Amino acid sequence: MTTATHDDYGLTWTDRDGVPQASAGGYDKPAAKRRRKALKEIGCTCVEIVQLRPGEILEPAA
Repeated sequence: MTTATHDDYGLTWTDRDGVPQASAGGYDKPAAKRRRKALKEIGCTCVEIVQLRPGEILEPAA
């Protein structure tokens, strides 16, 4: 018997003011891709999708 898994993804990025940011919640893969696109469209850089482990909370890069 197999069970379906749901992978969660977060995002890290640098905002237009140069401040590192990280998503507070998890996204499924299609939603993470849409969010990455939206962040890039408003001028954010270094936008990365990161697969989350269960219970993991992303921290902005220093």
